[in-house]
Amino acid sequence: MDEPELAPPNGLDPAVDRTSADRAATPRGRRAGSLEDGIAVIGAAVEKLPLAPGVYRMLDRDGEALYVGKARSLKKRVASYATPTKLSNRIARMITETAAVEVVVTHTEVEALLLESNLIKRLMPRYNVLLRDDKSFPHILMTGDHAFPQVAKHRGARARKGDYYGPFASAGAVGKTIVALQRAFLLRNCSDSVFAARTRPCLQFQIKRCAAPCVGRVGAADYAQLVDQARAFLTGKSREVQETLVHSMQAAADALDFESAARYRDRIRALTQVQAHQDINIGGLDDADVIAAEQIGGQTCIQVFFFRGGSNFGNRAYFPSHERGLETDAVLASFIGQFYDDKPPPPLVLVSHALEEAALIAEALSIKAGHKVAVLRPARGPKRNVLDHALTNAREALARRLAEGASQRRLLEGVATTFGLDQAPRRIEVYDNSHISGTNALGAMIVAGPEGFDKTSYRRFNIRHAAGSGGADAGQPPAVELPVAVASHAGMAEAPAETFTPGDDYGMMREVLTRRFGRQLKDDPERGGPGWPDLVLIDGGAGQLSSARLVMAELGIDDIALAAIAKGPDRNAGRERFFLPDRAPFSLEPKDAVLYYLQRLRDEAHRFAIGGHRARRERALGRSELDEIAGIGASRRRALLHHFGSVRAVARAGLSDLEQVAGISRTVAKKIYDHFHPGG
Repeated sequence: MDEPELAPPNGLDPAVDRTSADRAATPRGRRAGSLEDGIAVIGAAVEKLPLAPGVYRMLDRDGEALYVGKARSLKKRVASYATPTKLSNRIARMITETAAVEVVVTHTEVEALLLESNLIKRLMPRYNVLLRDDKSFPHILMTGDHAFPQVAKHRGARARKGDYYGPFASAGAVGKTIVALQRAFLLRNCSDSVFAARTRPCLQFQIKRCAAPCVGRVGAADYAQLVDQARAFLTGKSREVQETLVHSMQAAADALDFESAARYRDRIRALTQVQAHQDINIGGLDDADVIAAEQIGGQTCIQVFFFRGGSNFGNRAYFPSHERGLETDAVLASFIGQFYDDKPPPPLVLVSHALEEAALIAEALSIKAGHKVAVLRPARGPKRNVLDHALTNAREALARRLAEGASQRRLLEGVATTFGLDQAPRRIEVYDNSHISGTNALGAMIVAGPEGFDKTSYRRFNIRHAAGSGGADAGQPPAVELPVAVASHAGMAEAPAETFTPGDDYGMMREVLTRRFGRQLKDDPERGGPGWPDLVLIDGGAGQLSSARLVMAELGIDDIALAAIAKGPDRNAGRERFFLPDRAPFSLEPKDAVLYYLQRLRDEAHRFAIGGHRARRERALGRSELDEIAGIGASRRRALLHHFGSVRAVARAGLSDLEQVAGISRTVAKKIYDHFHPGG
């Protein structure tokens, strides 16, 4: 069966059968018109639609997807949106914003379901159930391209030859399982390069986690037997493996080889410890996912438990975004389609609710997996017990999230009171800089709101000046001209270039804020869309606050609250001083919950900035001046350093000396010499 051609992320496929109304230029995020206008658009589109299966997209006047749905009959399904009496409040709001309808005709309804899940995940329409998860699941890789296979954690594309086991719910679960494999089967986890360079056993051998094949302590045949046992363990044959080890231990004891018997005993103990922490052979759950949904107060938590080879590989909680009135089974059905859009489903999927289109979902997953996939809702027995356990976890996770959300709302209301805001901020942006005497300078922005830290919105800004460059007077860093370009919009001219010296925190903050909000104005000049903060919090004092006010005034932004937080006397936490425009600095009570919250925001921004600065500094330390010479790649750089011993020696070398290095021709030698002796 041919797969339907998927639309690109920006929306529109040249092969799509398109029906649309004229699009007027209205600011993003604003409604296109009335309910009658939306129904008229849909009615006009229905006349041209076929009775075939496919996927439809409701678009606003900017071409952004409002909703993606699939249908057995496009004409009948889309026509149902034109009956006002049958519309829920959520769908009615969506129709008022609809300015166009686009469809993709597919061969079957199963193809439509697969395409719908793909488009929802890529286009993120605001009226669909959205699974906001961009993390791939980790696996265990048993390499297949080496005589002595390595066991390693793997995440991402399966480019390397070998066997992959998983998915695991977390990297921690993978790490624990790898340690268990090492203890029970003595497998190496070192890289191939380290393996080839070893001349004596490493610490892993000393603590009985590796058989040391790198130095010949175990032969290829015996190591292959260990690998086979590990593979059997990972595919659910742990009991058979344990029985084999018990027989080997008994045989060694009978032969009075007590040292070997003790080694087998230790391996059996390691294997038993793993089994004690996992649910083994639960009602035939060899390879299965258990998916349970719980809904409280219009919010939904979905718990996914992974069973592979009869072992529990962990679980993960999801909180999909959806309209409050949507039923749990509808949320669960949409979740399943998006969840398996980029990962292979197991042969069995257990669900907590009866799904209206369970057979269709199972058929779609079977096509995607290349093998039969069953979607079941057990009513009793061991499988039901596992499902009830997953439901309990979903209920508890959702209760914790709701409690945290209520606490978060109270804190945000306290922030509003502290800073004199009209209402609790929904988006707070916190800014900090990090550098050492101006070198490797970096600005950082973190974002927080009602859901806590929004790490997908974090940003780092490399400060655009050559800090610490040569040519300055002794003890004085050079002045650098920094182009601070204000985004052109609605009659605003580009701001003049600003000059500041490396290490000038005020200048750095001006650059970061100018780039951040200049870009935001360029992307959203009418300021009708998301991404605009209610509060900007600066790590610093009155000077940093003045820099922020200057930038906002230049950009014409006067409705975003600004504040700065500075450490108090002796930089003691708890004695912070807060600075607001046109207000005297003040402090909060040391045990004030709002103070603790603002400290957390400041510390998170500091952590994020420091992390980026350290990474940038480490990259700079790893670079060589030879990297700046055209034509000098990794192999020539290595040859030069091996021959001369250091970059300084290369710089002092004569032209004839450089030509003696393997791979360095006279032309290349001349480039190197001229680089270190300009004008010479």
